[in-house]
Amino acid sequence: MDELLLIVQTINNYLSNYVLIILLIGTGLFFTIRTKFVQIRCFVEGLKNMFGNLTLKGKKHASGMSSFQAMATAVAAQVGTGNIVGACGAILIGGPGAIFWMWLIAFLGMATNYAEAVLAQATRKVDADGIVHGGPVYYIRTAFRGKFGKFLAGFFAIAIILALGIMGCMVQSNSIASTCNTAFGIPTWVMGLIICALAGFVFFGSTQRIASVTEKLVPIMAIIYIIGGLIVIGANITVIPEVFSMIFYCAFNPQAEIGGVTFGLIAAISQGAKRGLFSNEAGMGSTPHAHAQANVKNPHQQGTVAIVAVFIDTFVVVTITALVVLCVLYTGNGALAQGMYDGIDKTNMAQLAFGSLFGGSLGNAFVAICLLFFAFSTIISWNLFAKINVRYLFGNKGVKPFCAIAVVFVFLGCLLSNDLVWELADMFNMLMVLPNAIALIAMSSLVAKISSVDWKTDQGDAAGRVAIEQATAGTEDLVPNAQ
Repeated sequence: MDELLLIVQTINNYLSNYVLIILLIGTGLFFTIRTKFVQIRCFVEGLKNMFGNLTLKGKKHASGMSSFQAMATAVAAQVGTGNIVGACGAILIGGPGAIFWMWLIAFLGMATNYAEAVLAQATRKVDADGIVHGGPVYYIRTAFRGKFGKFLAGFFAIAIILALGIMGCMVQSNSIASTCNTAFGIPTWVMGLIICALAGFVFFGSTQRIASVTEKLVPIMAIIYIIGGLIVIGANITVIPEVFSMIFYCAFNPQAEIGGVTFGLIAAISQGAKRGLFSNEAGMGSTPHAHAQANVKNPHQQGTVAIVAVFIDTFVVVTITALVVLCVLYTGNGALAQGMYDGIDKTNMAQLAFGSLFGGSLGNAFVAICLLFFAFSTIISWNLFAKINVRYLFGNKGVKPFCAIAVVFVFLGCLLSNDLVWELADMFNMLMVLPNAIALIAMSSLVAKISSVDWKTDQGDAAGRVAIEQATAGTEDLVPNAQ
């Protein structure tokens, strides 16, 4: 295990320090400019599109989901352990400045996520049974029609099945089991069995079952966590200016020292990029699977909703986590401000921070319950994304065997080394970015066209649909089969 961990960490260092930073920032900047800052221009429109469909009991659709259900499924995937454990790990290793780089990755990622959502909508396929198939494999095959496209799509499909369907779910269940063990003393294997039972019920259900679960879980879990975080921040409001100063100071200072520990600029950028990707998933190619399911009037509508999803994930939930941890542990007499790192790691930082106000037991319980909701909703969303790619590679016959395997790995995730699980998930997450980013850039002309037309007018709507038809012509027979 130690040797495997060292190998995976070496690979991840090269990917996160060089490849990932260039791809994430480069792709996000490219689409920000190409779409004329769509994340700013259309942010209010996205809020209206999202909250205009807000409901905890959406109607059942013959195929696909409502726009809100698709958004909830995407946010369920984005808001997981990366928002709590991942953000804490970024601060612990890269320093407070890592949060600034997570913000930057998210701002640029809002434009990238817009591109992913509109392309997923534009290239999605609906089969005779009414099942909606959409995601990167379909816009990859649209962008590259020959053998190269088949190779890239196959590479992506395998990577996402391993990254989210197997390794990613292990990360989520690992974090649930760890925090519940700390908070309630529940043995990790017992928690593993409970998670497996709940996950299996959803895994073997339909897309509509997943939509029904996520549309209820996501709003409730987000509100509870935000309220709890704001209470802690309010109790420490006097140090908030110091916290923001610390974030910006460490984000640009080559050698920033806090509590006797020196945080380098490269580490801050690397952790911000890596944990930013794991948190908001923009550019990774996961959430387009959810946005493709939305039954909307046009791709632009769901694209604007995708912008807001990234905003909620990072600028709201991650920021709440960061402010709580920094104002309690990194200022004044905080343990990490005093250099007392013994016994503190990324899995218990948030619990310690919330426990400073709520008390140890209640703080542990609060984080454990929030993480349970966050991580479980992520598990079921990621399983959906992986199933779509299993269906693309092997057809419907491969779905149930995959779900059975996924349940086993959810259980194993509760028992294996936390560091190894995280590093493996990071590696496959970063490998997913490569084919997805290539296809996004190749299809950027269509994204720019969709973002520029006025879909509210008949003329704009017609122009947008003509652009989509021209770009996707010849892909009508692209349906899942054993390839």
